[in-house]
Amino acid sequence: MLYYLSELLIREYIMRGSDFAELKAFAAIVEEGSFVRAAARLRVSPPALSQTIRQLEARVGVRLLNRTTRSVSPTTAGETLFVRLALVFDELEDALAEAQAGRDRPAGSLRINVPRVAAMRFIAPILGDFQRAYPDIALTVIIDDPLTDIVEGRFDAGIRLGERLEKDMVAVKLGDDLQMAAVAAPAYLQGRAIPRHPQDLHQHRCINFQWPGGGDIYRWEFSRGKRSLEIAVKGNLTVNDTELMLKAALDGAGVAYMIDYQVQPWIERGRLVRFLEAWSPGFPGFYLYHPSRRLVPPALRAFIDFVRSRAIPGKV
Repeated sequence: MLYYLSELLIREYIMRGSDFAELKAFAAIVEEGSFVRAAARLRVSPPALSQTIRQLEARVGVRLLNRTTRSVSPTTAGETLFVRLALVFDELEDALAEAQAGRDRPAGSLRINVPRVAAMRFIAPILGDFQRAYPDIALTVIIDDPLTDIVEGRFDAGIRLGERLEKDMVAVKLGDDLQMAAVAAPAYLQGRAIPRHPQDLHQHRCINFQWPGGGDIYRWEFSRGKRSLEIAVKGNLTVNDTELMLKAALDGAGVAYMIDYQVQPWIERGRLVRFLEAWSPGFPGFYLYHPSRRLVPPALRAFIDFVRSRAIPGKV
């Protein structure tokens, strides 16, 4: 019954020649989990968005969203409608992509989901040049360290470390593999023994990293040959942002454990000292990935090619 209801509603909109404003508004709210964020994304006021949803629910005759003062989520009927909408929107995007393929310049909207570290490395340096090269592409970049499912979030693409890629995705590697690096400022190391083995870290003040969104404290991972171990380091400072960790390490707050490219410039300047390199594991680097689809929209293809052209091998 719910499936039939959602099918009927979508067909009604197509027959009316509607621009799908109400359905787009509903999908945006489900994806964002918030009227305020959805309103900002759609560039309308929250009251106007609420009125749009009331009109949609009145037209359907059932409640589509459960609302509280802190959150919003789809009802059973709303979830069924949202799933159907995702399929329809994908088909429409493919149709538009085919139509736009004949244009001289790619155009359309593009939503990208990236963790902060990848955004600063790959996205921030190209924003100006990309906008000048493709003025008809409306690009939205969402910083998301908790790693949202890009399909559920209705994103066109994302950037992730290879070991954290979602399944059934088309992935394009951006640069070389990476390695972790244990570092500390010379001022911190003065009068202290430099660690020669991961267990020596228990004698040091280390800067802990907590996964964003209230996640677990990262246990430092080391390996050498066939030996692997994880260390729950101790220290008086815990952060959930790598840039803050870097600043703390430079200021002599303790030992930091970060991706090598983040600290390499400071090592070269003598501001940080690296150790335990033989124990620091390598791992797959960053990938730009997107859902497997019959046709990659021209705007997404242009973005992928642009990012790849700026991702310098060996410098990631």
